[in-house]
Amino acid sequence: MNMNTETKKNETSANEEPEEPPSKRSIFKDVPEEWWHDWRWQMRNRLTTIEDIKQLDIKGLEETDYVFPIAITPYYATLLQNKDINYPLCKAVIPSKYELEISRGEDGDPLNEEHDSPIPGLVHRYPDRVLYLITGTCASYCRYCTRSRSVGHAGYNLSNIDAVVEYLKANPKIRDIIISGGDPLTMTTGALEFVLDKIRSVPTIEIIRIGTKVPVVLPQRITIDLVEMLKKYHPLYINIHFTHPDELTPEVKAACAYLADNGFPLGSQTVLLKGINDDSEMMKKLMLGLLKMRIKPYYLYQCDPITGSKHFRTPVEKGIEIIDELQGYISGFGVPKFVIDAPKGGGKIPISSNRILARDRDCIKLRNYKNLDYEYPVGG
Repeated sequence: MNMNTETKKNETSANEEPEEPPSKRSIFKDVPEEWWHDWRWQMRNRLTTIEDIKQLDIKGLEETDYVFPIAITPYYATLLQNKDINYPLCKAVIPSKYELEISRGEDGDPLNEEHDSPIPGLVHRYPDRVLYLITGTCASYCRYCTRSRSVGHAGYNLSNIDAVVEYLKANPKIRDIIISGGDPLTMTTGALEFVLDKIRSVPTIEIIRIGTKVPVVLPQRITIDLVEMLKKYHPLYINIHFTHPDELTPEVKAACAYLADNGFPLGSQTVLLKGINDDSEMMKKLMLGLLKMRIKPYYLYQCDPITGSKHFRTPVEKGIEIIDELQGYISGFGVPKFVIDAPKGGGKIPISSNRILARDRDCIKLRNYKNLDYEYPVGG
């Protein structure tokens, strides 16, 4: 298989919508429907400068210097048009002067991934699984990205894929591999299959996971051709990065439904962000919306202390409070696990309130989601 060959057959978006009224697309109203639904056109025409963003008529937009790259797909940009700069989705992808402020404890590589990389792009931290960063490209760049140091610049190439395969074969305890980046779904279907085919050649690899935000910011990428290719590599899990309930548009719902209909277990990962989603009612709306889309809420992350992220980070107690306010009020499988990915490579640590109030030789005293106290007998 030639990894550089991309079959154009069946690359029609699997979630094409009827023709949209011009008002829906505003600055893109003159774009032909065929182009709009072509994920390649969306990638080529991303908004990548403040001048581009000015076209969206966002109230309160200020010009500012910035370090991390800008990229917003035309599709996602339509969600920002005529909004205020403090609108949650605007804050997530538009540069702010606050990201130039460096606070104590922040770091370009806060999780120390490079220290745990036996091969460039491969992170081996846990005994049975690895993280493989195969590209530095995303469809849209989140301002709070853990890998702001590397995305948008020189991406990882696939020249070391054989070394990665040999490493996996030499470490048979590794049974699970997470493919991330950047975003793997920004790669051509042929290049991504080249990677999956190589990984599936390792007999001890049981599970492949893809980490992506593409279904949210570029739903046009979920094409028939892509899904038919991915189906060949089951069991394959797809973890999707959702931020806010306003991202659950008809286009995103259709893209995720197509993935679910074709047998892909879908999970969500959400970063807790000040002024964006740090509200229990908003989080409840997001999680219930995901469940209706057959997406299992998986993690709620405390924002990593990347350089220039103080304005995004909430107190840890806020995350505990939100989980407590979800518990009991939505189905248990709809409550994500709140975790801190410990700085310096400590790994994910679950954080929760202590529901055990006291214990003695006869019972444990517990408090439920309504703050009512109960006793559980422990005696023989």
